[in-house]
Amino acid sequence: MSTDASLLHLLWLASPTLPVGAFSYSEGLEAATDAGWVQDEASCARWLRNQLELVQARAELPLLAAAFRAAEARDDEKLAQLNHWVLATRESSEMLQQTQQMGRSLTAWLKGLQLDTRLLDALTPPTWPVAYAVAGQLRGVPLPALLQAAAFGWAENLVMAAVRGVPLGQSAGQRLLAQLVDAIPAAVEQALQAEEPIAFAPMLGIASMQHETQYSRLFRS
Repeated sequence: MSTDASLLHLLWLASPTLPVGAFSYSEGLEAATDAGWVQDEASCARWLRNQLELVQARAELPLLAAAFRAAEARDDEKLAQLNHWVLATRESSEMLQQTQQMGRSLTAWLKGLQLDTRLLDALTPPTWPVAYAVAGQLRGVPLPALLQAAAFGWAENLVMAAVRGVPLGQSAGQRLLAQLVDAIPAAVEQALQAEEPIAFAPMLGIASMQHETQYSRLFRS
């Protein structure tokens, strides 16, 4: 029996046990629930599907693809530009904190595996999508598969946040995840064809800002 090492590394990067703290963020979902924008399975499905199509497919995944190609080419300047773009387009302090904390944690994980992190060490600090792209490139994961893993990891994290925060039952959570899984291939294809990432999701930024002063919170964003 042969083993595809790149598939194993892909599963490792997509694992919810990856020690980057993703489980502690709801990315505005908790604020949307508090405001009444998300109240049940149907409204949660709309919120997450919109976030997949308007944020992941247009911004996060195209950025990740560009960073992966820059890492392949060992283009320090391009990686720095992309990293700066991420920092400049985070619309709230929580969003900024999340991408910096998760980027640092992933870089520390790579160092623990004794991988070459010089591309990330030059960034102050490395952001999450850039660090994830470099990690995938270092682990030999093909770009389309890496984008699918990133999208699935995002979807799984947000669905579990919905299960805890809306709250929803586990069966509802699995139905939500099934809807997102069906939509992920089109989002990845759109990202691969994008000329550049586009950051424009004003309601998500508003939700994140409202979360910063929310009275009761389970999540860090």
